[in-house]
Amino acid sequence: MKFDTELVGKIGSMALIDKKDNLIDYTRVARLSRELRPGYIWVSSGATEIGRLDYLSRNNGKELTGETAKTDYAAQGQAILMQTYRQFADPNYSLRQVLVEHQHFNDPQKSAHLRDLLLRCRDQNAVPIVNYNDAVSNDENRHLEITALMQKNGRVYECVDNDETASRIACLVRARNLIIFTSVDGIYTDPDDPATLVEEIAGKNEAELLENIEAHKKFCAGASRAGANGAKAKLEYVKDAAAQGTAVYIANAKYAIAEVLNGSVPCTKIGVR
Repeated sequence: MKFDTELVGKIGSMALIDKKDNLIDYTRVARLSRELRPGYIWVSSGATEIGRLDYLSRNNGKELTGETAKTDYAAQGQAILMQTYRQFADPNYSLRQVLVEHQHFNDPQKSAHLRDLLLRCRDQNAVPIVNYNDAVSNDENRHLEITALMQKNGRVYECVDNDETASRIACLVRARNLIIFTSVDGIYTDPDDPATLVEEIAGKNEAELLENIEAHKKFCAGASRAGANGAKAKLEYVKDAAAQGTAVYIANAKYAIAEVLNGSVPCTKIGVR
């Protein structure tokens, strides 16, 4: 397969936060930001939680309430998230914020437009930072739209979970590598036993690979935070990318991108042998 992009990477909200102090983990963001370069597409969660923490710090610890809280937190956090990446990324490269919603992956024209935008970044010395557009997303409307699309098209991509967003982008741009960074080292046959890390999920062909991915889903339970879909969803989301020939890694965000790609740190690698 011909690959058009070297890497799509994704980091989750909880991997960006220093839980002890309820702040952005600046050391981690700095390390990852310095590795970003043209040819990489970076999918970053975190805007909502970062916006929440920033709001609390400016309002005597008082939480927002109601259905619009997530929207308001996300709008506040997006600016901080991009500012933080810009602060630490190589100043020789442009950074471009790309906010997406489900229609960008379910409509062929919008998908083509998004693909062209992302690939132009590589040729224009820029790195795209992608996130779901929670600031303008309404749950009720989205669910109605998704239901209508399912009735019309059958399979639909919702992409509220950035694991799915990253996986769809990897398919869209034919990425050589896809890294899903999380707060653990990968997939375990026993989530309570670090010694049961699955180092590889592979198959001699697409059919065998998909069968083995499905078999490993039964070991997965739980998630890193309320509202997250967990390891089982990650395995489901990466199926199409792995089947097309993309090398998929589920890895701990404490490691560097280069370490994951060169195999020097523990993780779960998924792909056709």
